[in-house]
Amino acid sequence: MGTKEKLIERFKSMPSDFTFNELERLLKGFGYTKSDKGRTSGSRVVFKDSLGAPIILHKPHPGNVVKDYALKQVLEELKRRNLL
Repeated sequence: MGTKEKLIERFKSMPSDFTFNELERLLKGFGYTKSDKGRTSGSRVVFKDSLGAPIILHKPHPGNVVKDYALKQVLEELKRRNLL
């Protein structure tokens, strides 16, 4: 099992310590690009696929661990788009 597959399996298990960096790598592996909309976006981050369909998240702070509701949101979106 490769690194990408391990990351996908870890994500699907919905761990309580999944970091934003891991989520960014996961989405990048599915062809998403990150856009933080410049200085006015605050902690809002948009990931867009090749068609421009967005996944909008708040970057966690002060830590780097993604909240469980955000993981569920991403999981549902990836399933809806038949990527998982």
